[in-house]
Amino acid sequence: MSVSRPASIQIGDRIRLGEAVHTVTGFEGTLVHLVDHRGALLSLPVSRIQATVGFEILGKGQAAPLNTARVLEGMSAETAETALWWERHLIEVINGTRPDASSDAPPRPQYDPACRSLAEREQAKADELARLGHAGVSLHTIRRKRLRYQARGLAGVVDQRTERRTTTAGRTDERVVQAIRQLVEENVTTSTRTGSYYFWKVERLLIDKHGPGTVMMPSRATFYRLFDKLITGRHITGSARTRRSLANRPDGPFNQLAATRPGEFMEIDSTPLDVLVLLDEGVPGRVELTGVVDLATRTITAAVLSPTTKSVDAALLLARTLTPEPMRPGWAQALRLTRSVLPYRHLIELDQRLEQAAARPVIVPETIVCDQGNVYISRNFRSACAALGISYQPAHLGTPTDKPHIERSIESVGTLFCQFVSGYVGPSADRRGEHVEQEPLWSIHELQGLLEEWLVSGWQNRPHDGLRDPAAPGRAFTPNEKYAALVRAAGYVPVALSADDYIELLPATWRSINSYGIKIKHRKYDCAELSPFRRQHSGITSKKGLWEVHRDPYDVSRIWVRNHWDGGWITVPWTHLRSTAAPFGDLAWDHARKELDRAATETEIAQAVNDLLERAGKGPERAPALSAKDRRVAAKTRATAKPSVSSGPVLPPQSCDRDHPEEPEHDARVIPLPVFDARKEAEKWW
Repeated sequence: MSVSRPASIQIGDRIRLGEAVHTVTGFEGTLVHLVDHRGALLSLPVSRIQATVGFEILGKGQAAPLNTARVLEGMSAETAETALWWERHLIEVINGTRPDASSDAPPRPQYDPACRSLAEREQAKADELARLGHAGVSLHTIRRKRLRYQARGLAGVVDQRTERRTTTAGRTDERVVQAIRQLVEENVTTSTRTGSYYFWKVERLLIDKHGPGTVMMPSRATFYRLFDKLITGRHITGSARTRRSLANRPDGPFNQLAATRPGEFMEIDSTPLDVLVLLDEGVPGRVELTGVVDLATRTITAAVLSPTTKSVDAALLLARTLTPEPMRPGWAQALRLTRSVLPYRHLIELDQRLEQAAARPVIVPETIVCDQGNVYISRNFRSACAALGISYQPAHLGTPTDKPHIERSIESVGTLFCQFVSGYVGPSADRRGEHVEQEPLWSIHELQGLLEEWLVSGWQNRPHDGLRDPAAPGRAFTPNEKYAALVRAAGYVPVALSADDYIELLPATWRSINSYGIKIKHRKYDCAELSPFRRQHSGITSKKGLWEVHRDPYDVSRIWVRNHWDGGWITVPWTHLRSTAAPFGDLAWDHARKELDRAATETEIAQAVNDLLERAGKGPERAPALSAKDRRVAAKTRATAKPSVSSGPVLPPQSCDRDHPEEPEHDARVIPLPVFDARKEAEKWW
């Protein structure tokens, strides 16, 4: 029979061209874009399509929904199979052929869109399913399923009864849920309590708010199940510290501040170090770590240890950021700047001191972010930022997320460095070991040297997850590599502080120059350049003739004395510098060492890190403390040693043999020597 052709072709129509069936996907002028069942694309003018022998519009096509696999995820196998079964039958009703039929297969007569209306095809499908034994599938059911499938795809024919989602509260009164959420919000900053407390508190809250017997409380088991659902991820019954940290997170999506050049944004913060150290008084104690991190390169430009962080310490940290890190005696030559990936040739042209520096870049801060601590809002710190031309940006009160990079970096110092050091106490009391204070402990200055060596060898050469290449996300840069890349891309030129500028930023004290030199905190400093000024008046009447002395609290090796007579500074070393194994001892180069290759290999750097951590874990080599029993044995040994000259009776030696436990141990009898009299000795006959 002849069929009249429709007046127009629309997107989604299935048309027959000769032996093949195509689907209309779009138009471009008079061109019609087609796609066949194999996915091959074809573009033809409308006039050519209409003139093709066998041209026929078969009706609207229904492409398989793109989210078929996603819709079926999480469903039971029976539910998914039922949905796919309905899809096959509905596509036959809509298009005339099943989706699994070949492209040249003609539709069955009762489903041919050319001679059967949609209503007739729906009735035919209902009759067919009834003959196959699917009772209850009426014409209304077929039509309802077909409309849902055309509107929502496969999701429209899924049996929602089998995949029904239950609500969080279930049948529990909504006022109970509101009471739980209210108490959870109110107890974010309080001490951690268990679920039984919240059960009691919710009951009391509902009675006070609605009256006795108004709101029915669920059973205790039901309440605990509901409570666990409502506090998921909140740590309400867990760590109070984690709970407060989670509550400080912003509600919206996290926005990452992008820094395009070194020093554009830097962050500073302080936190207790998880390591016991020997303080200046010789007693073990905790110290604070204050660090500065650069956002663009993740470089920790400076980190210092102090018993208590003060404003002058934070200001000094800025000065350390702006000065090169000198090589120290005993450091591996692989840590030199000239053997790193840093663009040292370009940098040495700007500052010759970098030729004798370690591989840590000098970064000038443009903007520094800090918290609202007294140290950072003090006049000293703000004045130091103003003097150095640094934009001072305090974070919002109680919002550590304003400076997350320094928070995470300091935490990483604990896991990557501190746990390898002798005297490690862990991040919390429940992770602390027994008798940690009896381990060999480093002094604060010795640990400062180990920390700086690790920052140069370990941190600066460790790939950082936040330094990934946008073009190749699979590769992570190290801080030194990122610095070198940004210097080439952004043309960054760091202008480091001069030696005099650095000294001017150091904390000052006033001392007299005595015959032995200058004493600061029980340390004596002296040199030949002080000879003309010993016991002399400085000329500063307001300071009673004392001399201005600047010192680095984290470097005990030297001090600087201002020459009030002739101008300039006098560098005065510590008198015990040559005899004490201090990590801040000699800052000069060890030129006698044999030079290695120009570029440090990864193996050399890794070996330097391993040696450092092994050395830090062993602790310092100090004379072991004697127990009370060992002191008694030592006293006996000294007392029973045969003297070279004796003027009194010789006592039998006291036994200190541990193999005879029947002999009681007691302190040796002390025999004092008589006073020497020269006249009486002269009268004796020898």
